[in-house]
Amino acid sequence: MRENFISFTNESLMPEEKICTPVRDNNSLFIGIPRERGSFEKRLPLTPESVGLLASEGHHIIIESGAGESIHYPDVAFSEAGAEITDCLSYVWGADIVLKVAPPTPQEVMMMKPRATLISLLQLSFLPNESIEVMQERKINAVAYELITDSHGFHPVISSISEIEGRTAVVIAAELLTNLNGGKGILLGGCAGVTPTEIVIIGAGRAGREAARTADALGATVKVFDNNVELLREVQRTLRQSIFTSNLHPNVLRNSLHSADVVIGTLRFENGERRFRVSEELIRSMKKGALLIDLSVDQGGCFETSVSPNTLSEAIFEKYGVTHFCVPNISSRVARTTSICLSNHFTPLLLRLAEFPSVADYIRHQECFRYGVYVYNGKIVNKVVGEHFSLPWSDIALFLTTFQ
Repeated sequence: MRENFISFTNESLMPEEKICTPVRDNNSLFIGIPRERGSFEKRLPLTPESVGLLASEGHHIIIESGAGESIHYPDVAFSEAGAEITDCLSYVWGADIVLKVAPPTPQEVMMMKPRATLISLLQLSFLPNESIEVMQERKINAVAYELITDSHGFHPVISSISEIEGRTAVVIAAELLTNLNGGKGILLGGCAGVTPTEIVIIGAGRAGREAARTADALGATVKVFDNNVELLREVQRTLRQSIFTSNLHPNVLRNSLHSADVVIGTLRFENGERRFRVSEELIRSMKKGALLIDLSVDQGGCFETSVSPNTLSEAIFEKYGVTHFCVPNISSRVARTTSICLSNHFTPLLLRLAEFPSVADYIRHQECFRYGVYVYNGKIVNKVVGEHFSLPWSDIALFLTTFQ
């Protein structure tokens, strides 16, 4: 019997690499993440770990080169996770979904393709009127982090950012009170035999509660003011009954400001409610060397003496002997922590979005995400945004069955 032999050569035994192209279906997402260019902005909406999860599901993520360098996420980390790295800015902005942090400039919106979707912070004080006009011309869908809700009606993304900012504000206060930074040389919290630092917090929301928690843990005397009694009750329930809480009574607030070492303003105004500001007269009466930290400067500020800065040198200044710290986006000072937090929110959101035929379909069926939409197919669908820019607006429900 004749035996058949197979001849093997070195070439046939040598394994060859083959690029495996992920299988993409019609619902795969095309996401662009540009590098932030603002003076105070270093945060990023997705980390390499989240990019890896999305890429493993067949989604295409383009990231502008250098987007994560400032928080020690190099390009290679994103590339190895499955993202495409590019220097071409128009390519990034040409994605179906552009995910960023700071509001876009008109030039950036101009690079978006018609009917694309932008997801970013709203920050009306920093959003140019021209950006809204270009969104209308290009029929963009624009979604704001601040306005997205969960099933309980809370705002999860902005709540997480506020939590970080409240804690960071106390850390910054501790730094600015030292001699090294031009302060009075006070140890935040004091020590045995020394009167503890007195911190007044205006606003008992998430940022205010976290600031109170951090300051209390460091041994400071904490006073919290808000007109919402339920929020004040939450402060005492979660912290200590001994923490002073009060409504915004003028006389009580005035007396507290006179003796305060640090005042932290945390009130936010996303819903168009009546604005509260500490008057310039009250600030003039504060003791010399006191410190004001305004966490709402991007919305006009909690203090009449606050200014919206363009550079860091403009953000820290002294007026009436009181040091002002008016840096917007204070969570950008701990940008890596904040980026991980943002990524934790957006990864499941994007995976859910991919289950729908289009972004418009997702908006129609997901009420929580729909609350975040302020421009839909070029139409302004948020009252506060419309009134801020003096432009006509309509309820989004009027358009949900019209535009596909």
